[in-house]
Amino acid sequence: MANSLPVAVLFGVYLGIVTGIVPALVAWTLGFLFRYVVGVTIPGFGVLVLGISLAGVNGGLLALADPTIVATTDAPTIVTALLVVMMLTLYAHSRGDALGAALPRGAVAWRAIGERTLSVDLAEVFGSEVRIAVEGPVSDIEGFPPLSADTRTAIRETDWRLSADLPIDELQRRLADRIATEFDCAEVSVQIDDRGRASVAAAPELAGVSRRLDAGQRAVSVDALVPTGLVRGDRVTVRTPAETVDGTIVSARSGDPDEPSTAEPVPHSGAATTTGGEGRVTVGVSRADASRLLAVDRAAVIVRSRGRSREIELLSVLRRAGHRVRSVTLGADPPATVADLPGTVLAAETPDGWTITPAADHPLAPDQALFVVGSPETLARLGEVAR
Repeated sequence: MANSLPVAVLFGVYLGIVTGIVPALVAWTLGFLFRYVVGVTIPGFGVLVLGISLAGVNGGLLALADPTIVATTDAPTIVTALLVVMMLTLYAHSRGDALGAALPRGAVAWRAIGERTLSVDLAEVFGSEVRIAVEGPVSDIEGFPPLSADTRTAIRETDWRLSADLPIDELQRRLADRIATEFDCAEVSVQIDDRGRASVAAAPELAGVSRRLDAGQRAVSVDALVPTGLVRGDRVTVRTPAETVDGTIVSARSGDPDEPSTAEPVPHSGAATTTGGEGRVTVGVSRADASRLLAVDRAAVIVRSRGRSREIELLSVLRRAGHRVRSVTLGADPPATVADLPGTVLAAETPDGWTITPAADHPLAPDQALFVVGSPETLARLGEVAR
């Protein structure tokens, strides 16, 4: 039985909405993915063909479920339903394409979806940093010698602060690196819970003086008047009655060990310094200079200027501006060029060495090492292309 025109139009709108929901969702998804991932827009005609095909499948399934629909469907109903399906499909496609164009590439970090992060309500957060508290005793690592009691206490009492927007896995890695660097540990294992509490296991280096010497150097100890504030790695000139020898401080001790110390304890800062006075220094020198220093009982130690550390100053300026420097290794499917990476690439590893500030069209390769600078949010997006 034929319906009147208004009834046929209303019935066509109903059928168009019912059968056009799935084509609209498919059109939105394809429009967004193609624009966001590939950077191209799907032609509208192709979207219409796909939408009408899916609507036809939905209409056929609807007719199987309710055979009366076929008997009550006429030309005005079909035309109206097709128009509704096409409008829904084109509108959904345009919205998906617009969202894909507006959303910056890399803003959706798929790998970060399953990463654990600290609980902002439970952890001690100070601005953009979180305080990591070492809970319980610092454990030993099987197969390594035990840590000294002073080192265990210093690790527990140090105020560890890291970026609050990092996932827990990255916080564990960075805290382990800092402990290994500041306390000369050979191996460090860190476990952090969502409250910012850390369980630490660490082991000391298996070698002491020998690992701080360059190839071809020898370590020689001499008695001397030790300058105040001498630190391992300082460049010095050791002056004897006969000649002078240049070297690098490997270790130093000042003050009389037999006299009780009345000075207040100095908080651990990660770099032990001398307090000045009579003491003994160990200097890394060449083999020929080592023989000459062994012939004297006492020498004068003069510290040479190393100049200003421009690298440290640069990192300080970047940190004050809210930027960080990160070392990354690209995964198996990296972007084509440096311009496609988030952040600014400071250096890129090549077969011939390192390329400083590579050009925007510098090609990238799998497993390539890079140094990248950017804000914490920008560096977080590197997780999509780094391993």
